This record gives sequence, structure tokens and C-alpha cells, in this order.
Amino acid sequence: MSKNRKAGKKNSGVLRLLATVLAIVLFAYIAVSGLGFEQSGSMQDIKLGLDLAGGVSITYQTVDENPSATDMADTIYKLQMRAQTYSSEAEVYQEGKNRINVDIPDVTDANKILEDLGQPGSLVFKDSEGKEVLTGADVKSAEAGIISKDNSGNSKDYVVNLAFTDAAAKTFAEVTKANIGKPISIVYDGEVVSNPNVTDAITGGKCYIEGMESYEAAEQLASTIRIGSLKLELKEMRSNVVGAKLGSDAISTSLKAGAIGLFLVMVFMIVFYLIPGIAAALALVLYVLLMICLLSAFQVTLTLPGIAGIVLTIGMAVDANVIIFSRIREELAAGKSVRIARKDGFSKALSAILDGNITTLIAALVLYLMGSGTVKGFATTLAIGTLLSMFTALFITRFILNGLYELGFRDPKFYGKKASMKQPPVIDFVSKKKALFSIAAVIIICGIAAMVYHGPVKGGDILNYSLEFKGGTSTSVTFNEDLSLDKLNSDVVPLISKVTGDNDIQVQKVSGSNQVIFKTRTLNNDERQELEDSLIKEHKIDQKQIMEESISATVSKEMKQDAIIAVLLSAVMMLIYIWFRFKDIRIAGSTVLCLLHDVLVVLTCYALLRWTVGNTFIACMLTVVGYSVNDTIVVFDRMRENLKLQKRGEGLDTVINKSLSQTLTRCLNTSITTGIMVLVLLVFGVASIREFALPLMVGICAGFFSSVCLAGNMWHTLKSMQKDQ
Repeated sequence: MSKNRKAGKKNSGVLRLLATVLAIVLFAYIAVSGLGFEQSGSMQDIKLGLDLAGGVSITYQTVDENPSATDMADTIYKLQMRAQTYSSEAEVYQEGKNRINVDIPDVTDANKILEDLGQPGSLVFKDSEGKEVLTGADVKSAEAGIISKDNSGNSKDYVVNLAFTDAAAKTFAEVTKANIGKPISIVYDGEVVSNPNVTDAITGGKCYIEGMESYEAAEQLASTIRIGSLKLELKEMRSNVVGAKLGSDAISTSLKAGAIGLFLVMVFMIVFYLIPGIAAALALVLYVLLMICLLSAFQVTLTLPGIAGIVLTIGMAVDANVIIFSRIREELAAGKSVRIARKDGFSKALSAILDGNITTLIAALVLYLMGSGTVKGFATTLAIGTLLSMFTALFITRFILNGLYELGFRDPKFYGKKASMKQPPVIDFVSKKKALFSIAAVIIICGIAAMVYHGPVKGGDILNYSLEFKGGTSTSVTFNEDLSLDKLNSDVVPLISKVTGDNDIQVQKVSGSNQVIFKTRTLNNDERQELEDSLIKEHKIDQKQIMEESISATVSKEMKQDAIIAVLLSAVMMLIYIWFRFKDIRIAGSTVLCLLHDVLVVLTCYALLRWTVGNTFIACMLTVVGYSVNDTIVVFDRMRENLKLQKRGEGLDTVINKSLSQTLTRCLNTSITTGIMVLVLLVFGVASIREFALPLMVGICAGFFSSVCLAGNMWHTLKSMQKDQ
């Protein structure tokens, strides 16, 4: 190579690295300072959940003093859907027998929220004679929309699209047929809010109200109809601005844990993979900065489990890099040059990276469309993290690695090649499949036995459900002084814990007052009295300043059903995609069975060790679903490749064992990098973070075991069953 060409290559390498550094500096600036006066794209612009930033708490009371449980549940669910238009982390739950609390995070203007949310009241539809024909309960949905009046699209009309329930569609058809050319009035709390004319009989249960002067007017009418479709009529009882549930050190502690974990993962990658590890470390820094900017741009509401999830994705982000670098080493061991090995490493790793990440994205999409609340927020974070990890691995890491190569780092030893580099020894996993299947079965059976013991046998709950899942008691206390949240956690919470016998206690301060709300498990009369006596004795509080109310679960039955349906549907969609990509239903089935194994193993630990099942439980299970499939896809991708290269006389057992042995180090390294992040959370995180991190560590170990020890053996078993038929 001529001197000029060498100089040109070196200059190109310098420019690549300079571009990388400039990109890191630019996005670091945006992450810290943002763009424009509103600091768009910065950490300060990210919306925080109720646990981190506080928000507005509104209490409604039903006009009916004795509402039915069914009507209350239906109203709570519909209010939850309404409140989540402001934040996916909004909570709606029952207080006492006829009150409903709505908590919306990261807002401070209670009056504005009340104005936007509306005053839920009664809604009826009346015909031209003033006769009531339908009620708000008959409305299935109401959404603002825009329609074009002509083909050019220049003339628009703002409308409200209405859909009625199946039961009401027939009645609506009869009413519209009898009132053609006449108005049907929509009456909210005795006031006519719309008076549209009927132009034709409507038989499909769907129609639209036209003639709105603006899109905002259409949205306001749609909002009024949605609010009026609640089962019960509500009136505002009180509204407060509440502080964060967690102490001021929660965010800083989590961020420190993230920084430490990031540093350790970068060190691991550099030590294990050398020059490629340096490229991955720089790409990882850029990944974190881009993640911050995108969370801000998409206005994702961030809770403490959300922070833990993002910290976890730092470990997951190097997953694709590990696949690529492992491939590069294999190509070097086969005698190829560094230039060719780099090219082939990226090329051969592409299918595994795409298949693993697309299956995760399918899960994220289904969870977002079908889920609600925490599920929807998790799906957004998962999708952003997955797309970013693919982008940084396939483009940024490659860009940096090429720059380092052009700078002169071309010796194979910089890329992990050793003088006596050999293929990894082949481990006979197939011969041990009965033992491996037995281990998995015993663990899962132990979990089922624990749930049966705690449930039907002892007459309790099969799992240790928290406040979010089973409700409890809300105790409002007005102290004689304004105590900080950290002071409350150190002085008052232990006192309450002594009475309740557990540590599942939520604390919220009411801004502008000395009032504090403590949420605990359900307390009986004796425990309530003991708690009052303790507070009066230790903190000199007037008994009149202590009030208790029973509260319902914040995770409603409908939300649980939505989450379960979303997870099941995502599993089906993943199965279909894997079947399509691998042209083998047995591979798809084995992948889903491995996923089920990982979820059941984590559930077993919840049952045996009585870990608290709350919102972090949902986040943990969803993380396991989104994460564990990747390793299994990598294993099957290598099997697919080796089957094409299968030699005459080489049995299926040999191909499976070879494939598992070749991917063993890669699966182990992925588990280590992710495990580093989770371990840091366990060591440095606050209590609620540790509740999230410990089950995740189990999920990571279960995912490694199922991918290496179960996936190939399951496929082998299914393949053998087909041959026997």
C-alpha cells in the first residue's frame, strides 16, 4: 500500500473517531441542556411518574350513596382510561364505599386538571319530543376527527365519531329512523351540549356529529361524551397537589447505579473484546445519550421501575455487539484476515440480531396496543431501547470499528485472536436432556406447590400481593410540623411497619400543608387504634388529625386482564414470526416454551420467597418476556446455519451440540453484561428498585439456562417425535 493511501486511510480513521466524539458531545449537551427555551430533549424535560415527581390527586364521590360494586368497577376502569390520556402512569382506585381517587403524575395545577378532566356527570340522548332514548352507558367510544368535504382535501369538516354498544345499536337505528330531519339532543347534567340533525337512519351503531367550528371544539364535545358515559354520576370532593412517594435520593441513587453499571459493562467489553470492545463502549455512551433524548422527545412518563428498566437496557444494548464480536473471532480462528473477518462477522450476525430484535419489537407493539398504564409505558421504553440497540450495534459500532482499523489497529491479536486459537470443545447437551428437563420441571412444580399451599391449603393469597393488587388502608395524618419525606421514611415509616408487620408502605405528602398520606395493607379496627395511639404518643398528634379509609387496588381486574391478553397475544405473534422466519413450527414452539419456562421460574421465586407482587412485578415479567427470547433466537440461528453445512453421516445430535457449544460463550457474556447492571441495582438501589432487580436476576439466569440447556433439546424432542410417527 502506498504512503499516500496509508495516510488517506489514517485520516479517514481520525475523521471517523472525531465524528463519534462530536456526536457524543452534541447529544451530551442536548441531554443536559436541551434545545430551545423549553429544554426539549433534555433530562429536565422528561416526564416523571407520581413516585418521583408527585402530581395531582383528585377525589370524587358518587351521587348515589350506595353504588353497586359492578358500577364502581366499571366507572373506575373508564376513569382510568380517561386519566391515562394525561399520563400512562395515572392511577385510579376506590376509597371507602363511594369515593374514587384519581392520581395524575408530574402536574401541579389541580384546577387545570379538573377543568381538562371534566366534572363527570349524567349524559342522556333525547329525541325531538324530549324523550330519553339512550344514556351515556350506551356509548362505546367518542373521538374527535377530520373529514374532507371534497376530493382536493382543502375543505375540511371537524366531527365527533360516535360508536354505540351492540345492545344500543338496534335502539339507535330505530330512533334515527323515526327522527329523520329532526334533532337528537345530547344532554349533559341537564344542559344541551349538542343538537345534531338526523339525515338518515343509522343501522351500524356508528355515526358522526359534524359542524364543529374547530378540532378543539370537536375534542371538547368528544371528551364530554366520554366522561358522561361513566356508569355513575360523580362530584368532586377534594383535590390536592401531592409530593413524590419516594425520597429525594431515589433518583440520584438510581442514576449513580446506572453510571457505575455503565462503567463496569464498558470495562468488561474492553477487557474481553479489546479493540471491538472500545468501539462498543463508545457506542454504548452514545446509546445512553440518545435514549435520554428520545424519552424526552416521546414524552414517556418515567417511574422508578422505568429508570431501573432503562438501566437494564444498558446491559441489553451490548447484546448485538457480543453476537458480532463472537462472530469476528470465529472468522479469525478460521484463518481470515481482520478486514474480511470484520465484514463477515457483521454479515453473519445480522440475521440473529434482526430476528431477536424483531420478535422483541412485536412483543412491544402488542403490549402497547393492548395494554394500559404500566404495560403501555413499559412497551414504549422497550421499543425505543430495542431500536436504539440495533442502530448503535449495526451502524455506530461498525463506524467506530472501521475508524480504529483505519488508524492502524489491524493486528488480529487486537481483535482477540490467540496464537493457538481453537474451536470451542463440543459439550454433549442432548445426552443430558432428561436431567435438564427434570431440573426445570422440579423448579416449576415447587412454585405451583407453594401457590397451592399458600392459597387453597392455608386459605390465603397464592402470591404476596401488594397494595396495587389488593388495596389496603389509607391513613391521612396532619403533623404539627412540615416533615421532609426522608424524615418521614426514617422516623414514621418504621413505626407504622411495626404495627402492620410488613414494609409495603407508601408515603405521600400533600403540598402546601403538613398533611401526609400513608398507604398500607388493610388494617383491622385493633390495628387502626394501635397505629393512632403510636402516632399520638410518638409525634404528639391530635387524634382528630388522623383519618383512615379503605382503598381499592390501583391495578384493576380489567387492567390485569388487559396485561394477560397482551402477553398471550404477543407470544402468539412471536410464534408466528419465528415460524415464518425459520420455516419450522417446532423451532417456534420451542422458543415460546423457553419463554414460558423463564416466566414460570420467576413466578416460582415470587411464590416460594414471598416477594411482594406489585407494579414492579408487572414490569419484571414484561422485561423477562422482552429479554429472554433473544438468546434462544441466537441458538436457533446457529442451528439453522449448521444444518445447511451438515456433513454426510453427521447426526442431528451432533449439529445441536455443536451449535450450543459455539453460542455458549456469547450467551454467557450477554447474561454477564446484563447481570452486571442488575447487580449494581441490587447493591446501590433503593428498596423498591431492589424489589425489581432481584427477580430480574432470576429471570436472566433462567433465560441463560433455557436458551443453552432447553431450547435445542426441546427442538430435538419434537423432531424425534415426528420421526417416530
